[in-house]
Amino acid sequence: MTPTAFYKNLADDIRLKSILLIAKEGELCVCELMTALGETSQPKISRHLAVLKNAGLLLTRKQKQWVFYTINPQLASWSQEVITKTLSENLDFLSQDLTRLNLMGDRPTRMASCCD
Repeated sequence: MTPTAFYKNLADDIRLKSILLIAKEGELCVCELMTALGETSQPKISRHLAVLKNAGLLLTRKQKQWVFYTINPQLASWSQEVITKTLSENLDFLSQDLTRLNLMGDRPTRMASCCD
């Protein structure tokens, strides 16, 4: 992936916040991202995640009808460093999103409420 393609894929608030939230949490599903981002449209979130997946930034894991997203570990080291550094230096950018996500409870509780 070229640097231009990498940055173009992250040049949208939903995509950038999604990838940072996934990087922070390790793995998230669409319903968790909808809650965290305060979005009510599942198709909107799914479209943005599809862009990131098609670009090779995310991988998916299917469990029953749910799809879980993770950062692609095969990303070039420079792009992984950009994501990690952006996350660590900009937690305030995600503060409201993390608060909404944390209100869902811990990961097993969240999964039981939206992914079962």
